[in-house]
Amino acid sequence: MDIPQPHPLVIVKLGSTFEALRQQQGGDFEHWIADRLGAHALPLLVIDPRRGDALPDPADVAGVVVTGSHAMVSHREPWSEATAAWLAQLVARDTPVLGICYGHQLLAHALGGEAGDHPQGAEVGTVTVTLEPAAADDALLQGLPKQFPAHAVHWQSALRLPEGAVPLARNGHEPVHAFRAGRHAWGVQFHPEFNADAMRGYIEMLSGELAAKGVDSAALREGVVDTDAAASLLGRFARIVEAHRQA
Repeated sequence: MDIPQPHPLVIVKLGSTFEALRQQQGGDFEHWIADRLGAHALPLLVIDPRRGDALPDPADVAGVVVTGSHAMVSHREPWSEATAAWLAQLVARDTPVLGICYGHQLLAHALGGEAGDHPQGAEVGTVTVTLEPAAADDALLQGLPKQFPAHAVHWQSALRLPEGAVPLARNGHEPVHAFRAGRHAWGVQFHPEFNADAMRGYIEMLSGELAAKGVDSAALREGVVDTDAAASLLGRFARIVEAHRQA
């Protein structure tokens, strides 16, 4: 008698890190995410729509994490728009979804919001994120400190949230660092998968561009700290996916 296999937790790879960082960190975005999902009972499946990988039937997916990217949501690349339409189907099914950075913006766009260039420009480095009151009883964010450090690298933002979406976190630069849509779909603008070395690496790789805008990269590097609270979100999400599958 064949035993049915559980549906996978899917990592949708929409971008790659710099090659030097990939070598230094021993992997790319999907590996960093997988490491921080921690121990769980679900099979992992990595798909990359940019290279033509087929998006699985939403009925065959336990949960989804959407990676960051060096691309821009507002460019409306065909692979990005196809993924957006697929994400909307998942949310309609109440499948757990977590979008990170580009994935956060894409989720907002997919559900009727808007993503585009941040009016104040880039946010790079370890930043302080403040939870909104609605986070107190949110399944993903509840119990976290009211303020915590998180790693950020973004030029674009979720400029307008979808109708009914709930803002969950912010800071002085970014008014929506996290939001929830429906019951089990979240976007986070910051990077829970980054460790301190990855954050320092991004600052180094972007130092020329930052200097041209008058930003002191050395000061940003000195401000990098560990971000345990932010990093915990991936393990929390994995547990939500497992519990949702068993419900």
